[in-house]
Amino acid sequence: MELQKSGRLLSLDVFRGITIAGMILVNNPGSWSNIYPALQHAPWHGCTPTDLIFPFFLFIVGVAITFSLSKRKERGDDQKKLLLQIFRRTVILFGLGIILHGFPNFNFSEIRIPGVLQRIAVVYFFASLIFLKANIKAIVYISTAFLLIYWFLMTVIPVPGVGYPNLEPTTNLAAWLDKTLLEGHLWKSTKVWDPEGILSTIPAISTALFGVLTGYWLRSKRDEATKVVWLFVFGNIGLVLGIIWDVWFPLNKNIWTSSYVVYTAGLALHFLAMCYWIIDVKGYKWWTKPFVVYGLNAITVFFLSGIVGRLMIMIKVTDSSGAEVALKTYLYESLFTSWLDPINASLAWAITYIIIWLGLMWILYAKKIFIKV
Repeated sequence: MELQKSGRLLSLDVFRGITIAGMILVNNPGSWSNIYPALQHAPWHGCTPTDLIFPFFLFIVGVAITFSLSKRKERGDDQKKLLLQIFRRTVILFGLGIILHGFPNFNFSEIRIPGVLQRIAVVYFFASLIFLKANIKAIVYISTAFLLIYWFLMTVIPVPGVGYPNLEPTTNLAAWLDKTLLEGHLWKSTKVWDPEGILSTIPAISTALFGVLTGYWLRSKRDEATKVVWLFVFGNIGLVLGIIWDVWFPLNKNIWTSSYVVYTAGLALHFLAMCYWIIDVKGYKWWTKPFVVYGLNAITVFFLSGIVGRLMIMIKVTDSSGAEVALKTYLYESLFTSWLDPINASLAWAITYIIIWLGLMWILYAKKIFIKV
């Protein structure tokens, strides 16, 4: 297994970079009314390519936990210092998520509390604690228990006020808990439930723990071919189990169902196995630099691209007709819709946005500036 000088696994950085670029792509279309189906989330049950992006990132978080904390765990480093570091990173990630949702008005009476960065923070916190305190066998049991408990809660426990268990968008148990505890602070598109809600974070922790177990496997003394083969084997097992479980507990990103966790972990194993074989084993690295650039400042580019995207909607300019429009609308219509059909103009905007941020992150990369949280 070839590691970079910093001790990082190159294929993991590439995987992270591809994933974060995918996040920016799907979060920043030119127009939300013109999007290719593959770049949209499934309306409810189901799984599109876009629905793979977030679980892939959490899976990568788990793999990274193993690589970043293993030596310190094995050396017996001061547990209090490790816990403080984990807590500090959790608070910063969660805080960045709140800032992203609140910017620029920061109306705390209605600010959305759950979110992507917030879920990453909570999942990172619990996955790191479990990694530090449990051995491999215990992690397998814990991750499986989370999935089975969540399945039981969502499909057996009657929903208060409804009277029966169900998986409908506004009346399932996870939605009830979100509304009960966070009413007024949920995703504005739904208002009564949140795709990064409280209860669905439990199976999301299992997504990261599967990454932790993968990190253990990649750090083992086995030869590269054996590692790759078994990554594919376990990936296939995850895919099959996820598809079978889908019959009783449908694949669903919005409530992060247990079948969805197993299925997406299987696909993540496949993707990482391919990256690992191509990059770290066979040494085909000529194409990796753009994704490494993204991967080494993943949280930074996600956060800043979200802030700038919001600013471009807030800033108003005057178009050729004298009307006042958002800066994004002006640029989008001037540079893309003027010569492309709507759906391709929307995609071209998103790709251009990715390229611009790649250039900005490349400047940081060239100066060896890697912003850690």
